[in-house]
Amino acid sequence: MLASSRSLRLLGAAALALGLGACAKQDRMTTGSVIPNDARARHPVVMAQTPETLDLFIAGSAALDARQRADVADFAKRYKNAGNGEIQILLPRGWSQGGKVAAAVAAIRRTLAESGVRGAVSVASYEVADPALAAPVRLAFSALQARVATRCGEWPDDLGAAGSKGGWDNRPYYNLGCATQQNLAAQVADPRDLARPRSLDPADVQMRTRAIGFVRQGDDPATTWRTTMQPIGNLIP
Repeated sequence: MLASSRSLRLLGAAALALGLGACAKQDRMTTGSVIPNDARARHPVVMAQTPETLDLFIAGSAALDARQRADVADFAKRYKNAGNGEIQILLPRGWSQGGKVAAAVAAIRRTLAESGVRGAVSVASYEVADPALAAPVRLAFSALQARVATRCGEWPDDLGAAGSKGGWDNRPYYNLGCATQQNLAAQVADPRDLARPRSLDPADVQMRTRAIGFVRQGDDPATTWRTTMQPIGNLIP
């Protein structure tokens, strides 16, 4: 009898310990990651150093035509506005050597200099993916740009599956808002505007003095705009 009662007490203590352990485990239970509802959190716009490139398909004469010179001049303008470091002239590896290479590089350097570029210009090469296709001479520099940290067009869940529980939660699907964020990043002229506002211009001292003067005299400081309405037909000779 003593042995059986001792066994019962041991079994009871073990059951109590298991119950307490289950409660403790329940308190420490964690959940998995949840996709944010806000598209700005799912697809944030970030600032990063991104290569800015221009591809030039050189003809047989290896001289830049009018359109290519305009493209290089616009490329130089973008470099002066947002670029940093050096400009690289990347030649396709295996391109025919000799006067063609020298003429192309000289024409590009001359156009960059005429466009006001004073930074360093280096010449390097890049590997051609498909030798059967025309390979361009590539100009590149590094610039601070706004871009979306994620890639659009990703569908981790099947929206059309009737048996999926994901559609029952009434939550926005993962790709929603990604294209809008991409368009916003592409339209930002200066990515630094996303980090902080620009400094304010000085106040108009004349307008401020005028308004203070009217207030001191007890008059309305508002500005009255006088416009003359003229039918548009009278403007046509």
